[in-house]
Amino acid sequence: MTMNITTYSYTNRGGRPENEDSICLESRSGRTVLTLADGLGGHGGGEVASALAVNTVCQACLDCPSVDETALVQSIQAANQKILDGQTASGLEEMRTTLVALYLEGEHSLWAHVGDSRLYRLSQGTITQLTRDHSVTYRKYLGGEITRMDVYHDDDRSSLLRVLGRPSCSPETGSAPLQPGEAFLLCSDGFWEYVYQEEILADWLKSETPEQWAQLMLLRHIRRAPKGNDNFSLITVFVEEHL
Repeated sequence: MTMNITTYSYTNRGGRPENEDSICLESRSGRTVLTLADGLGGHGGGEVASALAVNTVCQACLDCPSVDETALVQSIQAANQKILDGQTASGLEEMRTTLVALYLEGEHSLWAHVGDSRLYRLSQGTITQLTRDHSVTYRKYLGGEITRMDVYHDDDRSSLLRVLGRPSCSPETGSAPLQPGEAFLLCSDGFWEYVYQEEILADWLKSETPEQWAQLMLLRHIRRAPKGNDNFSLITVFVEEHL
């Protein structure tokens, strides 16, 4: 079965002087690669690190003869090495970034992430968070110390346990069959902190295109995000059977 993949992407600097988020979407020969990265504010060169991450992973996946979870991890490790090499430049010594990547080909989906940028899958009227934030807050949630809603407001949510730009790079990966009628959302924490899972699902259910879905969610974000809010980015994806 051949799938028709349609996408929409949006990024905004929010209330910050610069946008340190980066996104990259590429399709070639039946392959679609979607990447989103959130450069860490306060570390200098966050926008450089995030751009290196998304562009390196996209290109590596398109150039690779066959992409599986191992190849996806290797592409992220290659991106991490480029960031480490770039840290020799003045002002970029501490540059870091998160990354979430989704790879679609034929009837297969693969994903990987480092940090707290998220991937959601929506299918048959339900939403599933496919990534687990690599943060102190999310570890507290998994340990039962706080509730899922507490994750959005906990003081430790910006304390990340894994990022690109450190010598050790350990992405988490996953895979699943790709089904027509599914949708995906990739987003940075500047977005998901203000738009909750139930709202993401509700807006998807009443949307006919990835752009319409994104616009409905962005209206929620605009109403809820405080002045001076973080950069925020998203990629919406619809999967339909190719007719």
